[in-house]
Amino acid sequence: MKRHEFLRELHKVSANRNYLEIGVNDGRSLTLSRVPSIAIDPAFKVVTEIRCDVHLAKATSDDFFARDNPLAHLRGGRHPLRNLARNRSPFGYFRRTTVDLSFIDGMHLFEYALRDFINIEKHADWASVIVFDDMLPRNVDEAARDRHTNAWTGDVYKLVEILGRHRPDLVTVLVDTAPTGQLVVFGADPASTVLKDRYDEIVAEFDVPDPQKVPESVLERTTAVAPADFLGAGFWKPLVAARNRGTGRARGWEPLRRALAPYSVSR
Repeated sequence: MKRHEFLRELHKVSANRNYLEIGVNDGRSLTLSRVPSIAIDPAFKVVTEIRCDVHLAKATSDDFFARDNPLAHLRGGRHPLRNLARNRSPFGYFRRTTVDLSFIDGMHLFEYALRDFINIEKHADWASVIVFDDMLPRNVDEAARDRHTNAWTGDVYKLVEILGRHRPDLVTVLVDTAPTGQLVVFGADPASTVLKDRYDEIVAEFDVPDPQKVPESVLERTTAVAPADFLGAGFWKPLVAARNRGTGRARGWEPLRRALAPYSVSR
């Protein structure tokens, strides 16, 4: 299954009420959204028709999340009447805005992707679905920090080890999509500051010169799951129901964690 086909199905099974994307490029991923969306890129060149209520932010992701109210668009503007005009609940304005589905496909270096995750997690919760692209490079050249190939993943694959080591409270699932795989993260905790506090330490350890020493498990995709199996799993409906009911982390997260165990990288 190709990555855009997987993303299309992920929108369906997650029944996301909103969407955030980092790294728009020509808009091929963004065109899959049918819900209120935010798309961030300092130099996007959209050539595809976009069929959703979208805020295109021409900015770096760091600058975007430094804004006073970065998710204002997902709240329907600055006044509840705008929500009514857009057929949204007027009460949504007064609730904390969280992102249901996020896609990180920005700069292909692990430190950028890590900062993107840190920023998104502040606006997520345990039922949010966060996806990293290009997590399964096919060879060492493709995984280089200094790009010298046409197809390039960079070293964002390191997020698998970084999250596994520093955030064992999360569940990470590698998905064997073509051409270069994706990582899906569950259990976001906006109260966590672990990654932010350890950011400099993590960068100092993982920023090494090329050629990168890519783990065999990544190159051989030994821990990646088949996309169809993952999309057809039984945990999606309970996740959506719990999210839409507003079930808290204390009640909702452990049942989801157990259901995700067969798909987890650490299984």
